[in-house]
Amino acid sequence: MKFISTLLLCIATQLLFAQEKRTGDEILGIWLTGSGNGKVEIYKNGNSFQGKIVWLKEPVDPQTGKPKTDLLHPDKKLHSRPILGLINIWGFSFDGKEGWENGHIYDPKNGKEYKCIITMKDKNTLNVRGYIGITLIGRNDIWTRSKL
Repeated sequence: MKFISTLLLCIATQLLFAQEKRTGDEILGIWLTGSGNGKVEIYKNGNSFQGKIVWLKEPVDPQTGKPKTDLLHPDKKLHSRPILGLINIWGFSFDGKEGWENGHIYDPKNGKEYKCIITMKDKNTLNVRGYIGITLIGRNDIWTRSKL
């Protein structure tokens, strides 16, 4: 009887502390940015993860009446490329535990590129941290899972 009680206790403990095996694919899908002005679809590109802008709250430039383009990019040759469809996050690899690292994020609102890490707060919430140099020098943006 003591053996059965010990066995049941061991099984219950294992079930209690068992963690769901994560593959990194939990990040796949469409995400509304923290500002609510855009949606980014994250997908796999080979062994890495990247994302592109698939929706904009204001896709048309009110001054020209034409789709918004990447006017603030430092390379003037890219000023005519559309924001909608723009790959703005790339190079992410899953760290095997709790996040995606070694990536980059481009912000078309200021034309700047940053190093980036992404962690998942829960299945519908991402913490996206863009930074310069070290992670302490940067800012967070909370993205929520969305539909197109």
